Amino acid sequence: MGVIERDPHTGQITTGHEWNGIKELNSPVPKVIYLFLAVTVLFAVTWWVLMPTWPLGTTYTRGLLGVDQREIVTEKVKAAAAGRDPWTRQIAAKDFKDILADASLMRTVRATGHTLFGDNCAACHGLNARGSKGFPNLTSDSWLWGGSPEAIYETIRVGINSAHPETRTAQMPAFGRDQMLPRADIDKVITYVQSLSDSAAQLAAAPDVLAAGKELFAANCASCHGEDGKGNQELGAPDLTDRLWIYGGDRQTLLDTLWAGRQGHMPTWETRLSEVDRKILALYLFDKRAKP
Repeated sequence: MGVIERDPHTGQITTGHEWNGIKELNSPVPKVIYLFLAVTVLFAVTWWVLMPTWPLGTTYTRGLLGVDQREIVTEKVKAAAAGRDPWTRQIAAKDFKDILADASLMRTVRATGHTLFGDNCAACHGLNARGSKGFPNLTSDSWLWGGSPEAIYETIRVGINSAHPETRTAQMPAFGRDQMLPRADIDKVITYVQSLSDSAAQLAAAPDVLAAGKELFAANCASCHGEDGKGNQELGAPDLTDRLWIYGGDRQTLLDTLWAGRQGHMPTWETRLSEVDRKILALYLFDKRAKP
């Protein structure tokens, strides 16, 4: 039979456990803890009875209060839609020119468009819409497919090289990989292309290399980018004279582009965003381009 030991300071019986001279007391649980546990159990039982709680195969217990969070959210969405209805009807009914001339509607476009852009476009083009490597700057005048509200709307609707049957389609050929041009000729084209947007590069280049590059450009690149290199928005070919590069204008990046080609991708938003939301985005981007 074990010997009962009491702590000389508190008078409590010890458990017999000891760690480095410290003995554990067999203290009773404070009564307040039992009170908290009782309140918790009572609350849980009350909640189970009043609120939706227990799963029952394909359904669940509804609770005596009949609270349905799905219905609550649905009602909130309806209320939000009703609040938007007066100005969304105007945006849907008016053409781009009339909306741009309406200061009140454009304030709504800027606020709503900023949110739409942040939620759907900023991941690629950046929150400030200035783009990044492989994604165009949308605040400039250098648009691949046109910078009018109508053109922007259509690009948002069908995408670029997307799954939409009417998608805008563009592809930069792989001149090196597909053996369309030898490496020496590609280097000459790079020198000429850099000279189109950089006067220092033009002055530094050998005249004979520039002349050869210009001739190669006319034979292989001008059909898309134009004889002057200013691009073609009907084909989605970028302007090569403005120093606004999508992938980069240094020699190595231009070599990568000419050697392996490029094929950018933008998803179609026709099934993801409503017609009004697409229209708001187009107006927002046009306004942002006009006032960067």
